Amino acid sequence: MTFANFKYLARLLAELGVLLGLYLLGGQLVAWFGWPIPGGVMGLALLLVLFALGWLQPAALQRGAGMLMAEMLLFFIPALMSLLDYGALLRNDGWRILLVIAVSTLLVMVVTAFTVEWVCRRSLRHES
Repeated sequence: MTFANFKYLARLLAELGVLLGLYLLGGQLVAWFGWPIPGGVMGLALLLVLFALGWLQPAALQRGAGMLMAEMLLFFIPALMSLLDYGALLRNDGWRILLVIAVSTLLVMVVTAFTVEWVCRRSLRHES
């Protein structure tokens, strides 16, 4: 292992350690205060506060966050596997759930399309 590789690995582990520490601190704060939000969300809020105060720059976590983003699919597998616990619900109401997902997705797409069209027309009017 070269010194450059060691330095890269050390920085990656440090960045992942900061992200993990914020996640754990967020979970601990939620447990201490009894707040009804997930610890991960509190950890993200702490990260946002650190960014807003300038105590931490986003570039300082670029490698660690990039690695987590590249492997994001692995983090969703446990959530998908938990669907197996709700087999009866999915058998009885699965079609309703899918209908709500499809209609809401279509609605978001239509509203986004109209918003983009409106903004484009408005910007063209201001340019002329």
